Amino acid sequence: MLVSVIIPTKNEEKNIKNCLDSIRHQSFPAGEIEVIIADDGSTDKTKEIARNYTDNVFDKDPGRSERSAQRNFGAQKALGKYIFYLDADMTLSPDVISECVSTLEKNNEIVALYVPEIIRGDNFWNKVRRFERSFYDGTVIDAARFMRRDIFMKIGGFDETLTGPEDWDLDKKIRKIEKINLIKNPLYHQESQFSVKNYLKKKAYYSQDFAIYSKKWGKKDSDIQKQLGFYYRFWGVFTENGKWKKLLSHPILTTEMYFLRFLVGVNYITRKK
Repeated sequence: MLVSVIIPTKNEEKNIKNCLDSIRHQSFPAGEIEVIIADDGSTDKTKEIARNYTDNVFDKDPGRSERSAQRNFGAQKALGKYIFYLDADMTLSPDVISECVSTLEKNNEIVALYVPEIIRGDNFWNKVRRFERSFYDGTVIDAARFMRRDIFMKIGGFDETLTGPEDWDLDKKIRKIEKINLIKNPLYHQESQFSVKNYLKKKAYYSQDFAIYSKKWGKKDSDIQKQLGFYYRFWGVFTENGKWKKLLSHPILTTEMYFLRFLVGVNYITRKK
């Protein structure tokens, strides 16, 4: 049994060490984890730092498809029964990989897993983002990160024509044929440098292929209606399954979260025109 952790990188010297340290300190046996770095021409010390942790540091120019091509390339190099996709600015809590492997080994009907994501950072907007992200775990706004490699290859991996919604697309392809579950142990996403301006810029960039994604699956697809529709993104995902109670318990965070969502919505509509 072997787990292949695949990390696409580009100029991530500030983050990659913490990410790789968190993998090194997993409770799962280190000898059964391989780390694969697919780097897009870093000009800083990203690859130099990564080589202190793994020999599997590869150059991969992804072209327009960015992460999709890097991730697919990593999967082709992988030797593991399971593959786990991380971003360089993420770290793992100690038992994530152990829980993932145990869950899939015990239940053959489950082939992929959502991993709870906690936003890190100390400023006010980090707290707002942490609050917002807590509503998404295991929903159609989330996306599987840990999965059986054979299933990944069977569905053709990430769609390299998409930039932004490729995670949702992969998730949908898996759910079409198999089951996905949610584990308890979280990963952490570093957003300490968060600013509203950069956040909106990033959201605009990754929403550029929403129309292609929607056309691929059809506008009447139930997931598409939730992921790209107003009602679910602004209300349903925050209130389903009793989550509305959390909104009432944190009125300030709720207000500012909706302010962010409003800005994202306006930014998206303005960009489409």
